[in-house]
Amino acid sequence: MAYDLITMGRIGVDLYPLQTGVPLPQVTSFGKFLGGSASNVAVAAARLGRRAAVITRTGDDPFGTYLHEALKGFGVDDRWVTPVPGLPTPVTFCEVFPPDDFPLYFYRRPKAPDLEIDAHELDLDAIRDARVFWVTGTGLSEEPSRTATLAALAHRAKAGTTVFDLDWRPMFWTDPEAARPFYTEALRHTTVAVGNLDEVEVATGVREPHAAARALLDAGVELAVVKQGPKGVLAVNSAGESAEVPPLPVNVLNGLGAGDAFGGTLVHGLLAGWDLEKTMRHANAAGAIVASRLECSSAMPTPDEIEAAVTAGAVQ
Repeated sequence: MAYDLITMGRIGVDLYPLQTGVPLPQVTSFGKFLGGSASNVAVAAARLGRRAAVITRTGDDPFGTYLHEALKGFGVDDRWVTPVPGLPTPVTFCEVFPPDDFPLYFYRRPKAPDLEIDAHELDLDAIRDARVFWVTGTGLSEEPSRTATLAALAHRAKAGTTVFDLDWRPMFWTDPEAARPFYTEALRHTTVAVGNLDEVEVATGVREPHAAARALLDAGVELAVVKQGPKGVLAVNSAGESAEVPPLPVNVLNGLGAGDAFGGTLVHGLLAGWDLEKTMRHANAAGAIVASRLECSSAMPTPDEIEAAVTAGAVQ
C-alpha cells in the first residue's frame, strides 16, 4: 500500500530548556524530544491519521536508538532510517524567550548523518508511489544528500503531490547565492513550494509575498505557499486561485515546530481535497497550537484540537 506521505531530510534530538526566559548558561534541566523538520512533518501528518514514513539517517548510538523508538511511538514508519557509523546523532539546543525569540544551537559536526543519504540506497519506487513526497532545502546543502534529493525528485517526476519545503538554514550554507541554483533545480520537479519570506527570497530573489508567489509559480510549481509571520499565510495556485489567511491569536510559549505542524496539516488538507482557504486555516491553527506548547514533535495536534481552534478563532 502506498504511503500518504514520505518525507526526506533532517532528524535529530531536540533538547529544550524546561525553564522559559532563562539564558542557556543558567538552564538546569532539559526535555528530550525527536526533532528535525522532515521528521516532524511526518509526525504531524501521522497524528492526523496519515500513513507516513521518513527517509533519513542517524548516528549508530543511543540517541539514534531513541529516535527510532520515538518515530515508532508516533506511528511513523522508520524502515528508511539507517545508521551512519562514526558520525554522532545531531542534537539541537534552544533558548525560550517568548513570544518571539527562540535561538537555536545546532550540533551537527563533523557532519550530520542525515546529509549522508545516498541516491543508490533510495527506494525510488516507494518515493514515486507515495501520494505526497516532501523534501527540504537543508537536504540540498551538502553531498551526497544533495544528489540523492535531486535524484528522488527527478525519478518522481511530479507524480502525485511533491512538496519542496524551502527550509533555509543559513548556518548550513556558505551564502544564499550558492544555494539558489540547487533550489531552482528542485523547484523544477516539485508541485508545491512552502516557505517564509526569508526562504522565498533565497529561492527566487524576491521578497514581496505576492511577487514571490508568482516567481515560484513561474519556476514550475502548481501551488506557492508564502508564510508572512504576523500577516498570516498567502497561498496562490497555477489556476489563479488565492487565499490569504491571518494567523490565529495565540499565547506563544515556543515558536519552534509551528512550521512543521503547519506542514503536516498542509499535507493532510491537500490529501483531503480541501480548498485553499480551508487548508490554510487548518494549517495555521495547527501551527498556533504547537506554538502554544513547549515541545514540538510530541505537541503535534489531533484533528479535534485543530477543528476546535478553527471554530473558536483562537488557541485556547
